[in-house]
Amino acid sequence: MADLLWYQYALIGLIFAWSGFVRTSLGFGGAVLALPFLLLVVNDPLLFLPIIAIHLLIFSSWIAWQGNRQIKQESGNAPAQSNIDWAYLRKALKIMIIPKLVGVVGLLTLPATIMTSIIFGIVLVYAIGYVLNKPFQSNNRYVDYVLLALGGYVSGTSLIGAPLIVAVFASHVAKEQLRDTMFVLWFILVVIKMISFVFAGVDLQLIHQLWLLPCAYAGHLVGERAHRYIIKADTGVFFRVLGAVLIFVSIIGLVFSPS
Repeated sequence: MADLLWYQYALIGLIFAWSGFVRTSLGFGGAVLALPFLLLVVNDPLLFLPIIAIHLLIFSSWIAWQGNRQIKQESGNAPAQSNIDWAYLRKALKIMIIPKLVGVVGLLTLPATIMTSIIFGIVLVYAIGYVLNKPFQSNNRYVDYVLLALGGYVSGTSLIGAPLIVAVFASHVAKEQLRDTMFVLWFILVVIKMISFVFAGVDLQLIHQLWLLPCAYAGHLVGERAHRYIIKADTGVFFRVLGAVLIFVSIIGLVFSPS
């Protein structure tokens, strides 16, 4: 990213602030709702995915730790319920791990242009679900398996499998445990991704972390307030507007991405 123009750096900083806001407020979506915009600035997923991965490692562990500390403070001397559903987390990982590894291999072997089209296509499907107020949901055990496996694969290719995975976890994990459980899952999945990046010799863009991490942190602070509001309010309008924007961005990306 050393040869970009000043306005590209500005846009990337704003998008990472948006990523931090979405990740903290919703508990997922920091990648899926930011990567399409980033690819419109520079059409190279491997340029941004290491940065997104490191942000996920930092913020997911931090937020999960904060949630655990808050529960202990509120419970006092009484036994505290964990903020993480470890039992379902282990069950889901058994289903997801092999597709995750397959997806990692796909990212490192497919050309950037093909991966970009796949990413925009997946985001377009998610966005249509948001606009119609019919996001992915799971109420069947076998559908759970399919969505978790597919989510693991998509997470392996581009870190944007969250909506598929959340659709399953939301049906099996208590509301008060969901966000922190998801963050522990993201941490585990991203560690696998980071190991693959290191072995493949992918540039982790560590220098650019010095200024992009504060951008994400600014979004994180706003996202904390938004999260408290969202859990008490109807978010249907928010998701419909967000879906409409993502449809527009995805169509633009699919039309104008280099072939």
